[in-house]
Formats: sequence, structure tokens, C-alpha cells
Amino acid sequence: MVRKKYYVVWRGRHTGVFDDWNDVLEQIDGYDGALFKSFDSPEAAATAYRNSARRDEQQELGNLLASAPRPLPKAGQPDYMTIPEIDLDGWAVDASCLGNPGVMEYQGVELKTGRVLFRVGPFDDATNNIGEFLAIVHALSLMAREGQWHTIYSDSVSGMSWVRNRKVKTQLAPTSRNKRIFELLARALAWLNTHTYPCRILKWQTDLWGEIPADFGRKGSSAKPKQR
Repeated sequence: MVRKKYYVVWRGRHTGVFDDWNDVLEQIDGYDGALFKSFDSPEAAATAYRNSARRDEQQELGNLLASAPRPLPKAGQPDYMTIPEIDLDGWAVDASCLGNPGVMEYQGVELKTGRVLFRVGPFDDATNNIGEFLAIVHALSLMAREGQWHTIYSDSVSGMSWVRNRKVKTQLAPTSRNKRIFELLARALAWLNTHTYPCRILKWQTDLWGEIPADFGRKGSSAKPKQR
């Protein structure tokens, strides 16, 4: 009797654990630099994939943070500092996308100081919802790495829903220009499915509190994000 094999695809059109060789072929056939391996049990395959996802996430996060700008706190304190409903120890995240799809970037800031904790992008052929989702997961992974948890504020209902359900609902089609985006989405989902987080993810009440502090200030603007 032939023992059933389970496969991990680390580099391919889609990554993950597969139990059918034909599905694996669809991901690796003709894909430059494809990386995969077979395992004798689903548990072994899942463990190998989770461990690699954690290493990749830490390396990716380190690379992103190494290049992230660290500006000085903003002068003065915004009005929301006096609103008792807001957790001032929290972080705010937001994304900007010019076009749909278009050029997207996202960032996270400290509420108390306005200090930028991370700023990632810009990416071509992306959407705002994808940026909002990635911003939340980036904040979660950074908190997990540092061992300090804070309330996360987002003004995106869709982004929060995708995180909560651990599922991305996008109609964006893969292109040669947005390959990196789909790689980041896969990595973000892998992180969500291999980690837990004790912090709250709350909706920023824009109507009551004004624009979220992580806002890029581009509404109604045609200015493109600067390439970095």
C-alpha cells in the first residue's frame, strides 16, 4: 500500500500545505525558484510550514523595521488626547491607496506621541482594504515580537473583519506588478493562523474623533506616495 504524502510549498503561485500532488504541481510547475517538500503526515507538514512562516515573518518584520522612518513626535497634542474613551497607550494603523487598484502604502503610529512605528510601501496594483488588513497584522506581529500588547485602532471595517475571520475577501487579481502583495497576504494569513493575540482591535470613531492619527492626509489629493 502506497503511503499518502503531504506537501509544503514555500515558494510557488500559492504557498501552504497540500495533500494532492496535482495541486502542488499547479503551484510549482514553471514557477521560477519554486521550493517544496513532501512529508509522511499532515502534522509534520503543518509544523514545517508554521516554523518557516514564523522565521519568515520575523525576518520580514526585521527588514521592514530596519528601514522604517522614526520621526520625532508631533508638536503639540491633538484634541483626541482629552477624549476618555480612547486608550492613549494604543496604536493607530491606516492605509492609503491612490486608485482602485492603485498605489498603496500603510503605516502605524503611537497615539501618545504620533511617532511612526512602521511605514511600508508603496506597492503597485493593490487596494486600500488590503493595506488596512496588512497594517493590523503588521502591528500585531510587531507587538508579539516585542512582548508588549496595545489596543489597535483601525478605521477599516473590512480590514478588521478579515483579521477577525482570518480570511481575505478581495477581488483583486494577481498580476506581475502585485506579486509582492500576494506574498505579504499569504504571510499575514500564516501569522494569524499560527498566533494568538490578547489585545483589542477597535474601530476608530472618525465621526466623533476626527481622522485617525495614522491617516496619510491624502483625501482628495492626487499626490502619489514617494518611492523609497
